[in-house]
Amino acid sequence: MPIFYPVQLLADWIVYFALGLQHETHLADSLNFFIFDVIKIFILLAVVVYLVSFLRTYLPAEKVRKFLSGKPAVIGNILAALLGIATPFCTCSAVPLFLGLVQAGVPLGAAFSFLVSSPMVNEVALILLFGLFGWKIALLYAASGVFIATVSGFVIGHMRIEHLLEDFVLKGRSGESAKMPRMTTKARRSYAWSYTRDVIEKVWPYILLGVGAGALIHGYVPVGFLAAYAGADKWYAVPLATFLGMPLYANVAGIMPLVGALTEKGLAMGTVLSFMMSVTGLSFPEFVILKKVMKTKLIVIFAAVVCVGIMLTGYLFNVVI
Repeated sequence: MPIFYPVQLLADWIVYFALGLQHETHLADSLNFFIFDVIKIFILLAVVVYLVSFLRTYLPAEKVRKFLSGKPAVIGNILAALLGIATPFCTCSAVPLFLGLVQAGVPLGAAFSFLVSSPMVNEVALILLFGLFGWKIALLYAASGVFIATVSGFVIGHMRIEHLLEDFVLKGRSGESAKMPRMTTKARRSYAWSYTRDVIEKVWPYILLGVGAGALIHGYVPVGFLAAYAGADKWYAVPLATFLGMPLYANVAGIMPLVGALTEKGLAMGTVLSFMMSVTGLSFPEFVILKKVMKTKLIVIFAAVVCVGIMLTGYLFNVVI
């Protein structure tokens, strides 16, 4: 992206002038990648999270409940999935919002569509995908994520399994939400800045780890090496990537540099995105938190439905791109 050209110049100056490393060496390439991506991601993260969190103050819980309640099943699922795009991009922060939606009387299927979409497809994912691969990939990813969230919520909603929620969740379902007082513009800005600062404080280690892993792959893994073992022609690549991602935990900002590096080295786009979707949408910490609000059987159903959707999307991307 042209807007980040000064960042690239800074990375080049640090690596090739200040440190005196030689061009086209493994260490220089890795370090240049690391410096550029760390600065770029933190800039994108700060700007996008601030803007979205500021706009989110205009969407209180009462409006969300009314927006999602009383809609036909599929429409409610689609709206909930779209709402997830503009909400926090971490599974652990999406779960409390999921609980709030359920207790506010939002249908269970719509709440699950939100739970899938929120960490998987969000403003940060789309901005970073655009920066790495352009609008075509970003929009395809958004469409596939919303589709997975919609279908997953629709399937779970029609299974009539509300009884698999914990008792305190069912008892707390009132169908009403407390009305929030109107916020001043100053209060909205204060909230947005505070939220942005909190997000960066939580995710910066994951960003450094993700960029570091991506930098090592970028500088030291030969082009085509990964494609030889997990290319688009390997039927097992997508399921393997999906299952490998599930035990991990990383937010989308931390995993995106790794996605870019894997793709650059020859791994098929669908395989890489399946890994990314699995890490962000089916993480083990999410299951631990979900265990507090639902029974194990419902967690297994949720994971299985979303897992199938992710794998189908991975195969589709490998065929189309």
